[in-house]
Amino acid sequence: MTLDTPTSIPTASTLRSLIRSFAGKHVLVIGDMVSDEYIIGNPARISREAPVLILDLTEERIVPGGACNVAVNTRSLGSDTLLAGVVGDDIAGRKLREAIATWNMNQDGVISDKDRPTSTKTRILAGSPQIVQQHIVRVDRVDTSDISPASKSQMLDYIGRVLPTIDAVVISDYANGVISPEIIENCVPTARSLNKVVVVDSHGSFSRFQGVTALTPNQPEAEAEIGITIRTQAELNEVGRRLLERSNAQGVLITRGSEGMSLFEVGKIPLHLPIYPHAFGSEIVDTNGAGDTVAATFTLALTAGASMAEAAYLANAAASLVVRRMGCASNTPDELMGILHE
Repeated sequence: MTLDTPTSIPTASTLRSLIRSFAGKHVLVIGDMVSDEYIIGNPARISREAPVLILDLTEERIVPGGACNVAVNTRSLGSDTLLAGVVGDDIAGRKLREAIATWNMNQDGVISDKDRPTSTKTRILAGSPQIVQQHIVRVDRVDTSDISPASKSQMLDYIGRVLPTIDAVVISDYANGVISPEIIENCVPTARSLNKVVVVDSHGSFSRFQGVTALTPNQPEAEAEIGITIRTQAELNEVGRRLLERSNAQGVLITRGSEGMSLFEVGKIPLHLPIYPHAFGSEIVDTNGAGDTVAATFTLALTAGASMAEAAYLANAAASLVVRRMGCASNTPDELMGILHE
């Protein structure tokens, strides 16, 4: 599909000024806490028991995933970040808390539930320093049931206390049971009344989030919501228009993988951005978590006073960096400023 490209592009100096303004912003991230576990080994031989690789273990690590990765991205870019969600009172939950703590993020709103396991996604990779690591298999241990009334009550109490003190809210819904109607009804209208930026990154059901600042779905999520498979620019524009209409959001930023992203804003013509030029000639290593980077960067840019178009440009550039790294990744302000060009 060939898309209309923008004729007016923000200057690099304008975008760098916005990035410098990220420092000290206060962002509340609400959503599904996920422990991303990585098990990495060197391929040693083929098993005698089955035609599978045997790996000699070289590394194990826990990385904050799900909504935690959105929070890591806002924190890495210089904001003060607060988290609200639920983890289990188990080993995985304690390790996830330790991983979050290394980023100096506020965990007062992360509730430990002894009756709920910590959502964990285990990725097994094969490789060595001499070869590219290959993702072999992923094992998910995820409870998608609604969180308990007690945990929900504690979250709502925390959210109500901190909303007046923050600049923006990111709702990160991985459909793991945290983002319930009660959470939405108690958070979104209050945040709107306080003139906070509210950005939603959800795996579906976008009409639940009425009147937010922006939605940041990927293309398959947007297609599934509207029931249109996007093949042409006209279909893409129609999906964006309907998402705006259904959600009463001020903007919708649809991420489209290797085709870039498209911004739909109330009262303005669509803005279609090709994949950021920095990405050309570079190998994509792992797209895992790129949507979290987009949501985090887009949100911070809006809190810094960016127009939605400027925020989309920065989010596009940020995504082009993280897909060059294995696993969930984030950018520093210097890294993001370093790839901007006129």
